Amino acid sequence: MKHLDTGGSKEKAQRNPGSFRDPSGYIFENENQIFRAVSNLGFVNYKYVKDSGFLDAAIAKNWVVGCKEVEQSLPDVAAELVLEHPRLPFISYPYEWSFEALKSAAIFHLDVQLMALGYNVAVSDATAYNVQFLGTNPIFIDVLSFKEYKEGEFWVAHRQFCEQFLNPLLMGSEFGIAHNSIYRGNLEGVSTSDVDKLLPRWRKFTSWGLFTHVYLQAKFQSGAGEKHKNSANSKKQRRLSKNAFTEMLTQLRNWISRLEVKNTSKTVWADYANDHSYADEETIAKSKFVAEFSSKVAPKILWDLGCNTGDFTRVAQEGGDCIGIGFDFDQNSLDEGFQRSRKEKTNFLPLFLDAANPSPSQGWNHRERLSFKDRANADAVLALAFEHHLAIGKNIPLPDVVDWICSLAPTGVIEFVPKSDPMIERMLLLREDVFHEYNEEQFEISLRKNAKIVKSIQVSATGRKLYWYEKM
Repeated sequence: MKHLDTGGSKEKAQRNPGSFRDPSGYIFENENQIFRAVSNLGFVNYKYVKDSGFLDAAIAKNWVVGCKEVEQSLPDVAAELVLEHPRLPFISYPYEWSFEALKSAAIFHLDVQLMALGYNVAVSDATAYNVQFLGTNPIFIDVLSFKEYKEGEFWVAHRQFCEQFLNPLLMGSEFGIAHNSIYRGNLEGVSTSDVDKLLPRWRKFTSWGLFTHVYLQAKFQSGAGEKHKNSANSKKQRRLSKNAFTEMLTQLRNWISRLEVKNTSKTVWADYANDHSYADEETIAKSKFVAEFSSKVAPKILWDLGCNTGDFTRVAQEGGDCIGIGFDFDQNSLDEGFQRSRKEKTNFLPLFLDAANPSPSQGWNHRERLSFKDRANADAVLALAFEHHLAIGKNIPLPDVVDWICSLAPTGVIEFVPKSDPMIERMLLLREDVFHEYNEEQFEISLRKNAKIVKSIQVSATGRKLYWYEKM
């Protein structure tokens, strides 16, 4: 057993503000390391799951985050056992995932449950926040969510799975509505009763999945269902054999795997990589600049703002060990980028971001789910063909846009797009040009207030320029 060495530091262990709901244990940090304190209650389940062989097998498969038992001597940590986990490169939330990412996480969660049942182990909850991504590979991060499976027990987390995985997916597959804003407004997901109200009555009876997991669940959760909740035979009616449970999970998995976004049509940005507004020579010039920047800076974590499908992140990753986290607002681009990254097995995760309204700190005490800014951990940032969407598209003052981008990483590449560019001309076609201070001079003044300009080049005949900055 490894000893948790405090190195003589008097710094107290910092408890993760989002880790408080589980009586089995909690996460804390010390000396930039991640630990989990396991309570007496959690230790019983942990020992059973460990002895079953499931935990080691799932960790070896990279399905569950690694953990090792350590001795600890911190006076402010009371626990039966302390586990150390590797620090993940970035923590994302389901309201930042694209449809394809959420679908991948849902299928993965069911796969974890099916694997666990083979070891006589059950998953005690179904919160989507227990799934994270390494690239596009999902990984389960809560080792205390596993417990001994008891024959006949009902899937008590079914409702949570539906609200946090299935129902948000149905918003996309049934109605063509992205789940992100709804999910962010209700951190527990999308209620089954809401989906049931939105579905036409005939539709509920044309799909086994909708009938079973939406219609019947909504009926059970309603007053009609509550009448029978405390009946003498309620527990007997809710017993579920392991074979029946396995079949239920398998059918649910197969159904989710076939879900697709309804009425998906080509957007302005979805095919941007293949049908963009500038010449191939410009793309080549940008790629060379990004490649030079990346080879000199060698970032371990790179953020790509306005990533589209991740082309320039891939350029930056060539020849280096770089984790790419992309951000974009276009759902089709995100889904295409996710599928492409998964197919090519690149270390790139595209996430949803409305940069004019980024994820805030929210949940209990405004700290349960940290804001986009509070999670900023990039070594470098790319912001190509991005700033004008905020400055022109959202009326955010150019200096504020530059300040915000520079605050996210110590170095990066920002592209300035002048008004003479066809893209901005189209943006101003039906609106008054009130952006009198939007120009290259003002951009450079704003950038120099934040950092030194290492290098800049013009990459288009219309005046687009790339700026390599480095904060002093």
